[in-house]
Amino acid sequence: MMQRRLTSFFILLATLAAMIVAGCANMDSRYLDGGWFDEQPPKVIATLPMDKSTGVKQKKVSIVFDEYINIENATENVIISPPQIETAEIKSKGKRIVVELKDSLKENTTYTVDFSDAITDFNENNPLGNYTYTFSTGSEIDTLQVGGYVLDAQNLEPLQGILVGLYPVNMQQESIEEFDSTFLKEPFLRVARTDESGHYMIKGVKEGKYKIYALKDQDNNFMLTPGSGETMAFYTDTISPWVFDDVRQDTTMLDSLRIKSIERVPYRHFMPDNIVLRAFIEERTERAFLKADRTDAEKFTMFFSYGDSLLPDIKGMNFEADNAFLIEASAKKDTIIYWLRDTALVNQDTLEISMTYRMTDTLGVLQYQTDTLQILAKTPYAKRLRDRQKAFEVWEKQQQKNKKKGMPYDSIMAPEPLKMVVTQAPQMAPDQNVTLSFPTPLAVIDSTKIHLYIERDSTWYNAQWILRPKKNADDRTMEIVAEWQPLGKYSLEIDSAAFVDIYGKASVKEKKGMKYKNLNDFGTLEVILPGMEGKNVILQLLESGEKIAKEAFTTTGSARFYYLQEKKYYLRAIVDHNDNKIWDTGCFADMIQPEEIYYYNKEINARAKWNLSETWNVLQIPLNEQKPTDLRKTKQSTKRRTRQNRNLKRAADFGVELPEHLKKTTR
Repeated sequence: MMQRRLTSFFILLATLAAMIVAGCANMDSRYLDGGWFDEQPPKVIATLPMDKSTGVKQKKVSIVFDEYINIENATENVIISPPQIETAEIKSKGKRIVVELKDSLKENTTYTVDFSDAITDFNENNPLGNYTYTFSTGSEIDTLQVGGYVLDAQNLEPLQGILVGLYPVNMQQESIEEFDSTFLKEPFLRVARTDESGHYMIKGVKEGKYKIYALKDQDNNFMLTPGSGETMAFYTDTISPWVFDDVRQDTTMLDSLRIKSIERVPYRHFMPDNIVLRAFIEERTERAFLKADRTDAEKFTMFFSYGDSLLPDIKGMNFEADNAFLIEASAKKDTIIYWLRDTALVNQDTLEISMTYRMTDTLGVLQYQTDTLQILAKTPYAKRLRDRQKAFEVWEKQQQKNKKKGMPYDSIMAPEPLKMVVTQAPQMAPDQNVTLSFPTPLAVIDSTKIHLYIERDSTWYNAQWILRPKKNADDRTMEIVAEWQPLGKYSLEIDSAAFVDIYGKASVKEKKGMKYKNLNDFGTLEVILPGMEGKNVILQLLESGEKIAKEAFTTTGSARFYYLQEKKYYLRAIVDHNDNKIWDTGCFADMIQPEEIYYYNKEINARAKWNLSETWNVLQIPLNEQKPTDLRKTKQSTKRRTRQNRNLKRAADFGVELPEHLKKTTR
């Protein structure tokens, strides 16, 4: 009896072992640790009213799904068109979303609730993706769409979360210029919001002609508020939406590397789908006085919202203002520094002045305005005296210590010297100069105390040089310019008191050595711009971070860059319409677009002794595709792609084939 039981036990054990071996040989998803990931997005199973219903009168919409869902940041991600002045209430609970409109419904109007990819399932965050619910208060649904991109006009960065809206063009309007004022008076008719790539798609559009605008709406009124500093863009031409039947290629993957099939799929292609809007902030032209600042006792600074060709007239009320200042104005004359020439005024804590200047009135006209101001030094004179006394006591103790130790010492404290900063690269290119900068205005420049020597055959010779103001810098920055020789060794020697500022401070002795590199260490780049002949173009050679390495101005459609170091560069072109050598923003009132900026979409690898030539048609590639990835500040998210590939990785890790039903949902 016992023997029979043992035999039965061993037979059962052998059978189980065989089943385990067979199971290992035919492993399927039941043996995966945790099983397959859920990559199916939630599905809409019911809506009330039904999606695409007509004649709708109710303002509450319910959408039911086949699983529990979330809405991510509904306020930012869900956009309702026509735009709602009173914010709609959007709630999600369990498997349901409820949208309740607060504004009155418009007659014969198509409404769209665009959720984009804000809807995800509860467990795995799988996005439903570009879901839009539609209904109409009239007898038909408007189905046309308008799409494109919104970019920052100054650097072509995609702008996320900016509104893009349409206004219908009234053909009885006297002019398009007159019509554009609608942007200042009425909310958008249809609206969309851009995604992280700057892309937008306005849905539910009726046939007709429209004007299109973009707006970073700070006050939530869905129209441009003058003087608000809102980022905006406008498209010069009118648009007429239309649709046609088209075919696209859909690719089905076996896994992350192998293509299963490529199918031609018919679809409805809505146009226009490529309108690029270049957004900008208008420069404030209204002039107003902002503030006065006297952080440093020897100067005070006046800040204005906008510049004026006429500088303010300053009269002293507790001092004599005639010839009291050395005036230093910014390039736009919106920031003006008044250096106090007299040290007695520097030591005066409060300066009472009467300032007459021009400001913009309510009609936009410059009118004279007189303000009475008290300008206080941030650090009172008494505290400055105490600080000097403390510094003297520290110096005096050190001299006494030196005297006791038999070390050199001084009995009179030397005056504070004029700080001079000499800047040069460790190894210079022949087009680089030496820069001298000072903290205060200069009264004396003694060129006889400035010496530049070049070494030839171990002997130092005088080299010719000039001292000139540095371009695009303040009045206290200069550069020493010479015919720098390749492989040349130079010595710049500046004697003491070569520079004296308006307060009598003198510079100390300075010596700097410079070495210039061989011409064979550099490359050359020629850039040819077809179609840009006769236009003012600022061509910029960029390093990483969009730092400008070199700049050239051309009207011939070509330019050359010399002395390029071995590194990676990029190209940017600015069409300088007013020939002021800087990029200018747009003006909505005058219908002036911001000056065009283009990026060469390839990197340029400069090499020593190489002469490169690049032909660049700035219009060949759409603006939204031009900026090189390495220069982009806005990096697009890869969250969704990573999530959709988890099952592929799991199948590879366990050495099993992905089931057919999962292949359809995995990219």
